[in-house]
Amino acid sequence: MSYSAPPQHDIVSGEQYRYALTNFRIAHEKVEQQRIQLQEQEKQVALLRERIALLEGAGDEALGARSQKAGGSSVDDFSIKNAASKLEKLINRWAAEVIRTPPTYLNDIRDAILSDIAGGSESDLPDASPIIVQNLLRHSMAETISEGVVNCLIVTNSTEANVQLTRIHEHLFARDPTVACVWRRQTFSAAVESCSQEMSAHILSENIPSLAMLLSPDGKRAAESVVQILDAAYSFSRMLHGAKSFSGGTTDTFYRAFVPELGSMLYPRQIELVKRCMKSERGEADRVGATVFPGLVKVSQGLMEANGQRGEIVQTVVRRAQVICECALGISSIDVVETNGRYGQ
Repeated sequence: MSYSAPPQHDIVSGEQYRYALTNFRIAHEKVEQQRIQLQEQEKQVALLRERIALLEGAGDEALGARSQKAGGSSVDDFSIKNAASKLEKLINRWAAEVIRTPPTYLNDIRDAILSDIAGGSESDLPDASPIIVQNLLRHSMAETISEGVVNCLIVTNSTEANVQLTRIHEHLFARDPTVACVWRRQTFSAAVESCSQEMSAHILSENIPSLAMLLSPDGKRAAESVVQILDAAYSFSRMLHGAKSFSGGTTDTFYRAFVPELGSMLYPRQIELVKRCMKSERGEADRVGATVFPGLVKVSQGLMEANGQRGEIVQTVVRRAQVICECALGISSIDVVETNGRYGQ
């Protein structure tokens, strides 16, 4: 009968076993602490995101309904294009109605517009044609909307208060775009629903005083068709400035409008011709005959640099100005700058 040796086992001392067990427990506790810390960090990040979303107006049904009435709680290229198209049609209809039943001679209307835009008009100009006066009317309204509505944050029916609020926003944007975004969003959530008669009259008197006086039914009140345009322009402005940021609160962008000057060169990046330009097709230089709708620039600030300095302010044209060139208006030579508004046939 053969004899087999008993199996051999690795045997450690009790001290070594207790040492290994203690180290395992310590390692397990450290892993558990790290897991708890990560969970807490995730919870804090989620709370911060919810806070930013709350400040920007997300989830607020009442505010959402009100913003939707003003043009939408968010702004995108389609919303801008749709709202701008409606506003442009109002301006076109108004200009056509003025030409159809002018309150005075077309020469007087032309001279009033040139006085407002260029600061004066010569007395020896030829008779103005309806097509030129109509497009000058569109240009004057484009400038009024640009400078009097979009580029000035209209929150109240007080002109002085609106000017101060616009300066506050510029100051906040220069210091911290994120704070500027939240401040502007919250400020526009409490803005007036529409411009008052006094505010509309002030906007017109500041931008086109001579034309406004000429078209006013009693010399004081703005015409109903003009008030309708200003109301639509204000809704357009609220849609642009009251929209929440889609950057998660990391930066801010806001919009400014611009109108190319009469007689200025045509820059493709800034303007879009609404009619065919024969000179351009022949490779010749042409100039702005009239701006029928302002362009839009998105103003933003670059990302934080490595040295802690904020990036430079960037302006991006998101909608080019709608322009009719001199060629399309049948004008052979115009020099608004040198002649203070030579605009005839």
